[in-house]
Amino acid sequence: MIDLYTWGTPNGRKISVALEELGLPYKTFPINISKNDQFAPDFLKISPNNKIPAIVDHDGPGGKPHSIFESGAILIYLAEKTGKLMPKDPVGRSVCLQWLMFQMGGLGPMCGQAHHFRRFAPEQIPYAIKRYTDEAARLYGVMDKRLAEAKFLAGDEYSIADIASYPWIARHEWQGQDLATFPNLKRWYDAITARPATDRGFKVP
Repeated sequence: MIDLYTWGTPNGRKISVALEELGLPYKTFPINISKNDQFAPDFLKISPNNKIPAIVDHDGPGGKPHSIFESGAILIYLAEKTGKLMPKDPVGRSVCLQWLMFQMGGLGPMCGQAHHFRRFAPEQIPYAIKRYTDEAARLYGVMDKRLAEAKFLAGDEYSIADIASYPWIARHEWQGQDLATFPNLKRWYDAITARPATDRGFKVP
């Protein structure tokens, strides 16, 4: 059994979608970040950076409980634990991890800033709004170009790279983006939206 500490954010939904795709049994522990639940001492023991998501795998390495924070690290752990959602050959694995890092280092942080300045900032700052909206569009373009030559980000097979990126693209309107402008990305987005595990994962918590 896996304990999932999460909330309804793009990063949180990565892990619930992955767990649903993998068919792993898990129990959800909602961490309401609007009420600062992430700063509770017990959660800090699991996630030292006070961020969701985090998991505790009660059947970890050696059969012992193992806690993991950071969504990218969790996705890699789950893929390696099950032997699914990541290519096994060295080149395919490398491609998958490259696109996962693209999401972790670029797509997520930049789109998160677009969310903040477009929707939540107490002051509307035109420079910040333009900067992050434009950067989101650039990153969408990078994905659209990749998806013109491949079915999924890592190649022919659905992987943790797709799972990591999808929840951010699902909030394209928050980022001021029109998916019709990126036809290959839209094709990819529609295909993942249609997966039953995506629907189930997005209903958590």
